Amino acid sequence: MHISRKTPEVCVPRLVGLMAVDARETARARGLLLTTPDRPEPPLAVVDYVVRQYPQPGAEVPRDSMVYVWFDFGPGEGGGGVHEPRIPRPPRGGPQRELDEPGDPSMVLSSP
Repeated sequence: MHISRKTPEVCVPRLVGLMAVDARETARARGLLLTTPDRPEPPLAVVDYVVRQYPQPGAEVPRDSMVYVWFDFGPGEGGGGVHEPRIPRPPRGGPQRELDEPGDPSMVLSSP
């Protein structure tokens, strides 16, 4: 479907799965604006992938409408969260498993 510049309504493209830079270009080509509620500076997002969008793909919206997208890191790009430092630190020692001493009479199996 070809959309001319005179068409007041445009079809929202599928942006989920695209890298941020490609999502911005795809939206711009349709005459739509992109915004990211989960990022303070969307122009700086480059290698993140779109994981959600609103309005949904296929929706008819006026030209120059805002499309909201949410990003996630790509495979191997992190996103696992902050692991350190843990404050307060966990107590030393931790749970210990009780093991029987070698030669413990309670562990000797008697044969019938």
